Amino acid sequence: MSGGDPTTGPLTSEELQLATRNHGMPLEALRYEITPTGLHYLLVHFDIPDVDRETWRLEIGGNVDSPRSLDYADLTALPATTLPVTMECAGNGRARLIPRPISQPWLVEAVGTAVWKGVPLRDVVAAAGVRPGTAELVFSGADTGVQGGETQEYERSLPPAEALSPEVLLAYEMNGRPLEPQHGAPVRLVVPGWYGMTSVKWLLRITAVTEPYRGNEQQ
Repeated sequence: MSGGDPTTGPLTSEELQLATRNHGMPLEALRYEITPTGLHYLLVHFDIPDVDRETWRLEIGGNVDSPRSLDYADLTALPATTLPVTMECAGNGRARLIPRPISQPWLVEAVGTAVWKGVPLRDVVAAAGVRPGTAELVFSGADTGVQGGETQEYERSLPPAEALSPEVLLAYEMNGRPLEPQHGAPVRLVVPGWYGMTSVKWLLRITAVTEPYRGNEQQ
């Protein structure tokens, strides 16, 4: 790296480890209208969890009339939608910040376009009956790690008006194939128009809450 640019000081070992675990979309992939899965950018916040599709369940609860629990067969039996979505990491360009935070050292490569197949989230949540007074829906993934000195799950939330838009999917296929482990298998959230951090991978729970969610990843 050039020593003349203050944004490109020596990489730390932590940044090198992050860059090894994750990857951006190479410039050559712009020739494809749909980014091949192996060339789509990848960011795993904690660790890639081992989630068995045969035992996986999605729990829907909180401020709802009828809590639900679906397995993979239940979900994939529902009417599905296929949608191309361009996704970008919220940290794209982070390597150019001054001072540079210790995180994935993205330049401009944290973007990709994939075709996702899944069930519209609103169809699944509607059956549970979200009650009036719900401020947000909290989406909890299976990936856990230590951040802020605490062990926690990766969680993000959305207000109901955003979460229940028709294009938001509970996705189980990417580019015509079942999700790869690193992309959230067996089921992940896909939220078009929002940064990738909102599309929670390895989805386990959806919880309707009556107060704004203040978890670490949300804040």
